[in-house]
Amino acid sequence: MSPPSHIPPLRLGYKASAEQFAPPDLLAFGLAAERLGLDSVAISDHFQPFRHVGGHSPASLPWLGALAVQTSRVLIGTSVLTPTYRYHPSVVAQAFATLGCLAPGRIFLGLGAGEAMNEVAPTGADWPGSGERLERLREAVSLIRELWTYDRVHFEGTWYRTRGATIYDKPPQPIPIWIAAGGPKGARFAGAQGGLITTSGKPRELYAERLLPNAAAGAVEAGADPEGIERMIEIKLSYATDRATAVADCRFWAPLALPAEAKQGVDDPRELARLADELDDEQAASRFICTGDPDEAVERIAPYLELGFRHLVFHSPANDQRAFLERFSAEIAPRLRALNLA
Repeated sequence: MSPPSHIPPLRLGYKASAEQFAPPDLLAFGLAAERLGLDSVAISDHFQPFRHVGGHSPASLPWLGALAVQTSRVLIGTSVLTPTYRYHPSVVAQAFATLGCLAPGRIFLGLGAGEAMNEVAPTGADWPGSGERLERLREAVSLIRELWTYDRVHFEGTWYRTRGATIYDKPPQPIPIWIAAGGPKGARFAGAQGGLITTSGKPRELYAERLLPNAAAGAVEAGADPEGIERMIEIKLSYATDRATAVADCRFWAPLALPAEAKQGVDDPRELARLADELDDEQAASRFICTGDPDEAVERIAPYLELGFRHLVFHSPANDQRAFLERFSAEIAPRLRALNLA
């Protein structure tokens, strides 16, 4: 039985981990994701990786352009980009309008309020609290939408201004904007914009009681159908031949297991790596589903579908991403799609 037509279809996507792989390898993985039948490819937008030694941080915008012209079907975009410090919102609007011309109907813009590690180093900015960062994000989104809609934009905001700005090559089809949120205010804004992005591995109450209800409320306030908004979640899945290997594969991504208060304001990847390396292997892997059993993987992913997430983007920490993509597409994706139709 298929879900009602007003509910977005189930999408299974691939997270291109820019912090871990060099640009050519990352592009090959994105192309493989389309070839193997996945529905989307999302890339992170870090200026600095989580690790100073062994990390990468390719620019997402040219990489997405390369992926756009070499694919024909997958939906592609940022799994979160911050349009408020490194980028002026006008630059983001122009870049994504160009992507929209290269791949009409296949581009999404995932936005977030940012992390100090990515915004402080290249700008020298003082890092404000979460309230100001969210207000900057709201203003940036308003400007981006105006530039995509109107011919000449005179914008007078608190943080951003334009004077007769024009994007001549506007996207031929609308580009959805989805917002990454970790709390109720951000989720409400995300719902009003049409889509919520979050990550897995956190307490169920966060999704069930704080994020999803507030996203729905934001959609209602904006006059939209709350059932029709995008609900994207990045599923952290370490899927290997056995659990021990799956746990070991997570070591590079140990910074994800640090509590938010430990990372707040950290703008040096060397310090972030030092903090993460103090964790033991099980702690380092705590944000990931670690298994070698496809049925167990589906059992642990299913609760996110039950919560109402319709776009699952899978992040594997493995060094061999091709092997992960092939095994995932053959062994887990069919089970998830069958579960969705049951």
